[in-house]
Amino acid sequence: MTDWINLLQWPAMAVTVLAAWLVASSHHTRRKVGFWCFLASNVLWVVWGLHDQAYALIALQLCLVATNVRGAFKNQDKQ
Repeated sequence: MTDWINLLQWPAMAVTVLAAWLVASSHHTRRKVGFWCFLASNVLWVVWGLHDQAYALIALQLCLVATNVRGAFKNQDKQ
């Protein structure tokens, strides 16, 4: 189980990069998917952070959840 959790940081990083790419799109639907990807990456980072006791990373991810939710709602206004 530990090896699997240690490897979780790589998909978390990949999903974060994908999310950033999608959120920067001029297409509403891609931005929407990007915010969902960001939220998924937040979950992945929190799981990894709990395992490694990286509490600052967990706090950062919780703050980023708030900004991602805010961004998702603002993106709805710009359809």
